[in-house]
Amino acid sequence: MALIVAACDQGGSESSNAHCPVSGHHGEFHLSPETADALTVKTTLPAPAWWNGDTPDSVKSGYEYCMAANIAYRSGLDRVKVKNAPFPEVVSGRTKDFDLALAQITITPERSKVAEFSPPYLSSTLGVLIRDGEKIGQDNIRDVRIGVAEGTTGEEFVEDRIKQLKPVTVFPNDLEMVTALEEGRIDAVVHDTTILLAYPQKREGRVRLVGQYRTDQGYGALYPKGSPDRDELDRIIRQLIDDGTLAKLSAVYLGAAFGQDPAKIPYFTVDDGS
Repeated sequence: MALIVAACDQGGSESSNAHCPVSGHHGEFHLSPETADALTVKTTLPAPAWWNGDTPDSVKSGYEYCMAANIAYRSGLDRVKVKNAPFPEVVSGRTKDFDLALAQITITPERSKVAEFSPPYLSSTLGVLIRDGEKIGQDNIRDVRIGVAEGTTGEEFVEDRIKQLKPVTVFPNDLEMVTALEEGRIDAVVHDTTILLAYPQKREGRVRLVGQYRTDQGYGALYPKGSPDRDELDRIIRQLIDDGTLAKLSAVYLGAAFGQDPAKIPYFTVDDGS
């Protein structure tokens, strides 16, 4: 195991205490990176447990951050350059100033039209977060005010499958959405289970995860259309899956943040039986 130092894109300075454990063979793979000697990664902050830090220069650890560090190490690159951007921009396919994006991005046919994806590295479901003490479940969720994050599969699912009877509020980021839930401006949040699992602990029990919907989808790294490094990055990510590196990162960073077994969260169904 070794350490990799990460750099941010705010002034280009390096953070000497930002590091991750890395494994594998340094320089085994070869990329043509956007920035010399660096792996440029786009994400959307904040993302607790995935990227531990609210700004690029404060991120020090996390599942996807350390996944990027391992990709950089195995590619012979010295650092990870983090670019923070709104989620809709990350998945839009309009920018090419990065090597890959890691932002808990569910692979969908629509997104695959404007960008390219790696093999899925983690399964995803959609969770339902509510205020503690409220009684909201699959039978009455259509009658409450739901919040969703802009440009996410949660937004699509609520509109197309749950078919709310009350207006749905779209938020630009997760933090504003969960804050609105706590303050009573919405009654429930529908968003990726693996993201919402962190909030009951972070919010000291003021919110709780009461259910999840199956989506039969997974998270993938997103590449700009026509990326020259797609095949090589795919090989690295498959190696990280096969050699157990990502499983270890999940246990260290996601397991601690979740505080509960996602497999034990009840599954909700919608009217079409899914």
